[in-house]
Amino acid sequence: MFRTTIKVDTHGEGEIVDLTPRVVQAVAESGVREGLANVFVAGSTAAVTTIEYEPGVLSDLSRALSVIAPADIPYAHDAAWGDGNGRSHVRAAIVGPSLSVPVIAGALACGTWQQIVLLELDVRSRRERTVYVTITG
Repeated sequence: MFRTTIKVDTHGEGEIVDLTPRVVQAVAESGVREGLANVFVAGSTAAVTTIEYEPGVLSDLSRALSVIAPADIPYAHDAAWGDGNGRSHVRAAIVGPSLSVPVIAGALACGTWQQIVLLELDVRSRRERTVYVTITG
């Protein structure tokens, strides 16, 4: 097993960060040839998924999340805590905090147009996110 930590400074709700190069580097450093790479973001207002990292589909994803958990409706979380990020928690829970990608012949088994991304969903203007990459094989 090999584990590393990736720190990511984000700059507001809706930012999407391509983690793929850093996960590829972790796989190389691990020496694992056959196994799994698990990517997990700590925190309940960020998420990890795969997507084609191009402006059109990134915009489509942001729009879809705003339809699923809109900014202009009341959230019980906001009433309880007053921090205005109820939608952030809902969006993060729907997408999820982690994913696993097979490692085959020492490489991530992502598709040609498939990148691993961090979604910053919190309403705060800045966050430091901690992403754990664990490689087993």
